[in-house]
Amino acid sequence: MDTQRKCGKTLLDSVTCVVFLFLDFLDAVLCLVFKLVDEFFEGEARNPCYCGNDGEKTLSESLYGRRKTGFLGFARKWKIYGKKKDDGSINGSLAVNRWSDCGCNSCVSWTKEGHTHKLHVVAKHFPQGDEAAESVIFLHGFLSSSSFWTETVFSHLSESLKGHYRLFAVDLLGFGRSPKPNECKYTLLDHVEMIDKSVISPFQFNSFHLVAHSMGCIVALTLAAKYPNFVKSVTLVAPPYFPSAEDVTRTSLMVLNKLAGKTLWPPLAFGKSVMSWYEHVGRCFCFLFCRNHRTWEMILKLFTLRRELNFMEMDLTRHTHHSAWHNMHNTICGGATLTDEHLEILNKSKSVKVCIIHGDEDMEVPLECSKNMKMKFPELVELNIVQNADHKSVVLNRAKDFAKSLQHIWVS
Repeated sequence: MDTQRKCGKTLLDSVTCVVFLFLDFLDAVLCLVFKLVDEFFEGEARNPCYCGNDGEKTLSESLYGRRKTGFLGFARKWKIYGKKKDDGSINGSLAVNRWSDCGCNSCVSWTKEGHTHKLHVVAKHFPQGDEAAESVIFLHGFLSSSSFWTETVFSHLSESLKGHYRLFAVDLLGFGRSPKPNECKYTLLDHVEMIDKSVISPFQFNSFHLVAHSMGCIVALTLAAKYPNFVKSVTLVAPPYFPSAEDVTRTSLMVLNKLAGKTLWPPLAFGKSVMSWYEHVGRCFCFLFCRNHRTWEMILKLFTLRRELNFMEMDLTRHTHHSAWHNMHNTICGGATLTDEHLEILNKSKSVKVCIIHGDEDMEVPLECSKNMKMKFPELVELNIVQNADHKSVVLNRAKDFAKSLQHIWVS
């Protein structure tokens, strides 16, 4: 039996190696193809890729380090890329909407004249005399939107509680109905500045609670570290936490391998690894599905005989390749290098409590992440493990219980 397992593992490893070597080569070829097509449609406004540019200190090492294996370094040797300036542009100019992105009214509404260029925010439950009400900011995860909260938890909050809280569900930069600028690198600083501009400053927060899921947890901790005296509580759902490596610059690559390691099985993990490691292969998928999301939505409605699609199905394609790619690397992978620093600030403040809710069957962000955070910051962090719940069902399948948990956290 052991011999059969070893043979099976060896065969799987061999096939995996061949598949990803092919994808390395394909990504290098597509780099050349996109370079030519981008120059044709966009000219000097072309936004260069990361195949042949040296790392920038403000960006994640995973953007550059991933290309040093297999064929991913070929494009660098071919010199087929444009020179990237400090502002991320070529000759200081960028197209507002790329030819490979969707141009429907919903996707480009933020580019219209008169738009405030702020995040899309859903604000609910404003009581009379709301100056005295407590505020709560909800942040969603990767490839999601404010609907993750508004379609689930919001409706389950008790009526008595609604009169004392102002709820703000945010579409993070690059997702949902929020702006998706091509010149933006989608760093933690970009996210925090936009939340400041769109929520905290306009509504004049004196204090607030934070609730976040997955990628949003990294943004929430950054925001809390900026306002340790304003934040009352931070509720993190399935936070992708990884202690910093000895060489901090390598932490982002470690996170990329942990969350999206190169594997063929299960299929979801394979898709995640392809979209996270291969810039140009991923752009092809976004061109096929995100740019043509209305067509795919129509086909899905036809085959499922439904008039309306689930909000998660809609959110899956409401982004550009540029925004998703940079959020994955600069926010999730790059943000991991700063998480310990932000938690240390909260730990020293002694005024903020961090509550974690994590499903024991989470395959996307393993439970180990939350256990490590609790182990490193035992006095700051309270960990609640939910049985038989995965990455999303920890909220979606138990919205009522989750709402009760929030209420307990806010009033305690």
